[in-house]
Amino acid sequence: MTFQDEFSYETRPQRVVFRPGAAVTAPPGEAARLGLGRLLVVSGSRGERAARAVADALGDSCAGLHAEARMHVPVEDADRAVAAVRAAGADGCVAVGGGSAIGLGKAIALRTGLPLIAVPSTYSGSEMTPVWGLTEQGVKRTGRDPVVQPRSVVYDPRLTLSLPVQLTVTSGINALAHAVEALYAPDVSPLVTVMAEEGVRAMAGALPRLATDPTDLDARSRALYAAWLCGACLGATTMGLHHKLCHVLGGTYGLPHAETHTLVLPHALAHNAPAAPQALTVLRRALGTDDVPRALWDLAGRLGAPRSLAELGLTEADLTPAAARTAGEPYANPREVTAEGVRGVLLAAYEGGPPDSGSRTEGDRKSS
Repeated sequence: MTFQDEFSYETRPQRVVFRPGAAVTAPPGEAARLGLGRLLVVSGSRGERAARAVADALGDSCAGLHAEARMHVPVEDADRAVAAVRAAGADGCVAVGGGSAIGLGKAIALRTGLPLIAVPSTYSGSEMTPVWGLTEQGVKRTGRDPVVQPRSVVYDPRLTLSLPVQLTVTSGINALAHAVEALYAPDVSPLVTVMAEEGVRAMAGALPRLATDPTDLDARSRALYAAWLCGACLGATTMGLHHKLCHVLGGTYGLPHAETHTLVLPHALAHNAPAAPQALTVLRRALGTDDVPRALWDLAGRLGAPRSLAELGLTEADLTPAAARTAGEPYANPREVTAEGVRGVLLAAYEGGPPDSGSRTEGDRKSS
């Protein structure tokens, strides 16, 4: 990216509160700033304890707790949540938890237009985007709508202290995927490039520290800061092969979100690398390495993340239909998307070995 290139960048109104302890102390004030007096708190079952603390802090402004968020936001879950909002007479929502909880909050906002406050407990970065997703009959649909972007985001590093190490790692690499793909998006801009480079550098530095000491509050803070930046990159750009493939694997095959992103990222990047030299230059600088896909693969494996899609339950018979479904959806990507090319990415992630430059054929990989 040079300043001779044309670009556009759009910002949207959003307030961020970042401090230890903010998960409980900040939501009442943020609700008051938005003029909200009756909020439904939404979460998943894993985050219900934290969500109850938020609900208690809201006091009379809390219209109830709906702790039914699940991965990939099944449309029937969204229906129940919207019904709960309407039954409670809520004028807004507070989503407490990871991408599933925030995704459910976005689904409510999409259907009702109500403002959303996000209190993230993982590093998904969803709180920084206008992107929504819903899964119906094995198909995950995504879209963009300004109404779903949280009006206020409360980052509390203490809320992430209980995040298990493996989920810490995969959630962090999920965030890295947002920044990586933004760097070769057709609507990348100089500001996105700066945010992506800093986000990748900060997250790659924080994750090894957290794998060694999950209670390191400074590293937790740095990881949340990185997730903020990486999520903002996703919010400002168009998704490509990596994200579309992960949506198919999650929505159709039920694979877990963060782990899937972690496994696909190095192989999707290796596939796109020949067509994305500027992105690779930025990533080499951020990670201090010449072989970025291999460095990302090494980072995940060294910190205990799963190595292969097979470990997550995908079968070899799933590869061809998954590739066909992914290739059949039109979207921007620096390298032409074909069913054969996508299957090569899938096969590499399924087998779990280190990524290569894409010069080897699928037959070479099978015979090696």
